[in-house]
Amino acid sequence: MLTISADAVDQALTFPGLVETLRAAFRDGAVQPVRHHHGVERPDGAASTLLLMPAWTDFHAAGTSVGGHIGVKIVTVSPDNNAIGKPAVMGLYLLLNGATGEPEALIDGQRLTQWRTACASALAASYLAREDASRLLVVGAGALSPFLAKAHSAVRPIKTIRIWNRTPANAEKVAADLRREGFNAEAASDLDAELGQADIVSSATITTTPLVKGALLKAGAHVDLVGGFTPTMRESDDEAIKRARIYVDTRAGATKEAGDIVQPLASGVLKPEAIVADLHELARGEKQGRQNADEITLFKSVGAALEDLAAGIAVYNALKR
Repeated sequence: MLTISADAVDQALTFPGLVETLRAAFRDGAVQPVRHHHGVERPDGAASTLLLMPAWTDFHAAGTSVGGHIGVKIVTVSPDNNAIGKPAVMGLYLLLNGATGEPEALIDGQRLTQWRTACASALAASYLAREDASRLLVVGAGALSPFLAKAHSAVRPIKTIRIWNRTPANAEKVAADLRREGFNAEAASDLDAELGQADIVSSATITTTPLVKGALLKAGAHVDLVGGFTPTMRESDDEAIKRARIYVDTRAGATKEAGDIVQPLASGVLKPEAIVADLHELARGEKQGRQNADEITLFKSVGAALEDLAAGIAVYNALKR
């Protein structure tokens, strides 16, 4: 069994390559039960969340690109980690042989999640963002933010990247790291002003108070919501939902877990039939993405086990001998 570190994951993957791997995976499909989602109460501090995300080959899907494997991701989300300088999200990915069940690889789950989450957003943007989108705003400066910047830059001609965070120093650190890799990135101080200029807004926070204000979005903007993964978390307001055509990664996950979808559904701001498509339907050509240059599109992801399976197989295939 291979033990694959974060650095090895980085060596095995490219952003354009993983976007196309995910496109094929959503087109071909896999079996992915709804994730196990458990709250872990603590006597002091915020509760942690334990996520178990299994998936395996759909042997009934002709020509599947994720064949012959079973995978499960074990993730913990501990919000208080930020205060002690540790990532809030920790995890491991276990890849098994689909026929025998024997372990094939144990992969750094945090890094795999960062890659697949960012590339799923970029996959959605390949259908939903304007082809000439050049200005990207990343809301949040956590570990995922540079991955989002790089992934979106792999599918659209991004020329300007702005990073906003409640703690300006954190935004500047991410921007500086991106500059060292050749990106035109700067920290942003005025979120509302940046929302009015961005072609793509990619938000990865765990806020419960919406930061993405729909009234400020310009015509033709694409909104990518990544962070909120419970019904109480919400990154966009009602006006953003009202102004946009809505897309999700999976209907089952987004309508159950994502506050940006669950809350508007509960209040009647969003009707179930107004969710235009998920990534399966877009990848299979069953539903249409962006229809014109002026419409606002909004994509909400909560993460799908299919993404981890496809990314894990890609890493394993690149590194096995």
